[in-house]
Amino acid sequence: MMKAAVLGATGSVGQIFVHLLSGHPWFEVSVVAASERSAGLKYSEAAKWRLPTPIPENVSDLDVVDIEPKAVRNIEDVDVVFSAVPAEAAGKTEESFAEAGYVVVSNASSHRMDLDVPLVNPEVNCDHVCLIDEQRRRRKWSGAIVTNPNCTTTVLTLSLKPIYDEFGVERMIVSTMQAISGAGYPGVASLDIVDNIIPFIREEEEKTQTETLKIFGSPSKPADFKISASCHRIPTLDGHMMAVFVEPKREADPESVMAAMERFVGEPQKLGLPTAPAKPVVVKHNEYRPQTRLDRMEGGGMSVVVGRVREDPALGGVKYVVLGHNTIRGAAGCGVLNAEYLKAKKYL
Repeated sequence: MMKAAVLGATGSVGQIFVHLLSGHPWFEVSVVAASERSAGLKYSEAAKWRLPTPIPENVSDLDVVDIEPKAVRNIEDVDVVFSAVPAEAAGKTEESFAEAGYVVVSNASSHRMDLDVPLVNPEVNCDHVCLIDEQRRRRKWSGAIVTNPNCTTTVLTLSLKPIYDEFGVERMIVSTMQAISGAGYPGVASLDIVDNIIPFIREEEEKTQTETLKIFGSPSKPADFKISASCHRIPTLDGHMMAVFVEPKREADPESVMAAMERFVGEPQKLGLPTAPAKPVVVKHNEYRPQTRLDRMEGGGMSVVVGRVREDPALGGVKYVVLGHNTIRGAAGCGVLNAEYLKAKKYL
């Protein structure tokens, strides 16, 4: 078993990291770190646990430590660090851990667009982990930072990968319907979101556009297709749904697109990684699916679910609806899968 530390362990995404790593065959949480107000408390005291499952017994009595390399090393010399630190604090914090020799698997946005930092959605662009070698050379540290994408980008790019591989992409438009959990706890005020849809999520559209192009490009150069995103907050708890409109480079009809999605597997499936869903893209042929409440836990929350694949007369291509669990596939789950891939490729 490899020893793991979770930074920001008391927050929403940190709790999901702790939950997903409970009983994991490769990783065991041995250190939990959080802000100064939580340091010194037992994890069960510091974490206002919001998941339906109990706090894992092996983590419940761990002492929470400060989010700094020395504090973590005083408890355990861990093999991998999972970061759920808020973006405003993650930049310097994650750099300090990488400089101290730790491999940091980050959910934060701080380093996603750094030229030498891999932004990885494993079934889509796992080959980008090669940037670790360049990162270590340029920054002269023995550790590394690997990031997973924004929750919206993760769901979108996984659904788009089979189309991109078989037909290419000339341009695309995505309109999102995003759950309130994507805003973190306590999320959106009830007076704002109940009986309402909010048509703006700060920086979300920019992240979706730039991250998607970085993921589909080469490790050193973003992809060159056109993408336009419009992002909206809706009153569902979990699960981001998107309407996607794609103009492919080569002729594609709905049947061939669905066939490509249904047979698609990525490197995590070929390697048999523990968190990889058997089918990363699940196609529903019922025109009323996917539905958030019914389909967000497909593949344990690690699959995306596609439906209503049909011709698009405006772009001359196809359009479809995709749903993914934003805090599992779109956050902590993608991070765990990234760590599994790093271990399989001997970066851990």
